[in-house]
Amino acid sequence: MKANPGGNIDPQFVVGRDGLIRSIWEALEQQSIRLNAERRIGKTSVIRKMKAEPIAGWSPIYQDLERIHSPEEFAHEVYKTVQQFLSRWRRTANRATQFLENSKIVIAGNSWETKERRYWKELLVTSIEDLVTEKTDDRLILFWDEVPYMIENLVKRDGEQTASEVLDTLRSLRQTHSDFRMVFTGSIGLHHVLSTLHDAHLATAPVNDMRPIEVTPLTPTDAQQLAKMLIEGEMLPTSDIDAAAETIARETDGFPFYIHHIVSYLKQQQIPANSDAIKEAVIDLLVDEADPLELSHFRTRIGTYYKEPKDAELVRLILDCLASDATPISINDLHCRIVARSEEHNDRERLLKVLRLMGRDHYLSRTSEGEYQFRFPLIRRWWKLDRGL
Repeated sequence: MKANPGGNIDPQFVVGRDGLIRSIWEALEQQSIRLNAERRIGKTSVIRKMKAEPIAGWSPIYQDLERIHSPEEFAHEVYKTVQQFLSRWRRTANRATQFLENSKIVIAGNSWETKERRYWKELLVTSIEDLVTEKTDDRLILFWDEVPYMIENLVKRDGEQTASEVLDTLRSLRQTHSDFRMVFTGSIGLHHVLSTLHDAHLATAPVNDMRPIEVTPLTPTDAQQLAKMLIEGEMLPTSDIDAAAETIARETDGFPFYIHHIVSYLKQQQIPANSDAIKEAVIDLLVDEADPLELSHFRTRIGTYYKEPKDAELVRLILDCLASDATPISINDLHCRIVARSEEHNDRERLLKVLRLMGRDHYLSRTSEGEYQFRFPLIRRWWKLDRGL
């Protein structure tokens, strides 16, 4: 097993996800799923493994929707994928193709020719219904990766009403076809996108029938196993491979992406996999201006997630306060520290609202006493260095 930071991981090398995958399959027996995950935590590897190794009775289809910018494009991509499966099954009934022919809509490659833009809904619905009707042996499941990105793109291009209509159409399909399943995944919070629709006064609840399941970091044991496999696979010299693997697991908070990066860095720099050398390597990567760990995402996404400038500024203040203190901080103490830095942020209710959102966005976690801290120690270390605190 070789280090492959950021690349597609072969399903056989996806470590520590068997329990999660079993729980997802069990949940899918009852309903569709929203798979929530922090960026670079390995959610795509999970769904790719599920696609490559489905359990008996299920037929999975995977699509990455990040680059979809219009409902027509979405319907088109679904239609093309459905056609591939219908061809594989050698079936003949095809309502979607008949609809396109009757409407005189020509699809060629990645483009289509029509003066009528509203055809997307019927094309989407008939494509899914073709799939459900034709495939009778197994239950169908559509893995749609980066759904929030697509919905955000639809809002930017066509407005909130169209984005809401797409989500409502998908919900209608789930309700109409009881054995049909969808899995939505995304590395930006779907709750932010839905909030945009609510702010536009659209009374919609398009995903309340889907069960949320979170992809968490690897457990310490699984993270150590992955690190050990990579050290062995890259044949890194080490005086104590178990101690080295334990150090890598602890320093990376169990993120597979960071584990792969650490081992790759040790290999490139010809550094032995020893605990002290690993800690030095982590520091080197944290301060590298090229940002190989892509941690600047935690800074740059603030303005996207928290569109009100005052909220975005408050988020930065909260992170500054929490990064400066290694121990969890109570809400009252945090409020006092923020007001001491900026008196205009003295609204305690706004602070509570933003703290709750930051928890959903995986920035923060709460202790049993209700105190707040960075959810991931590695991110706290990077934030402190990045902000010069």
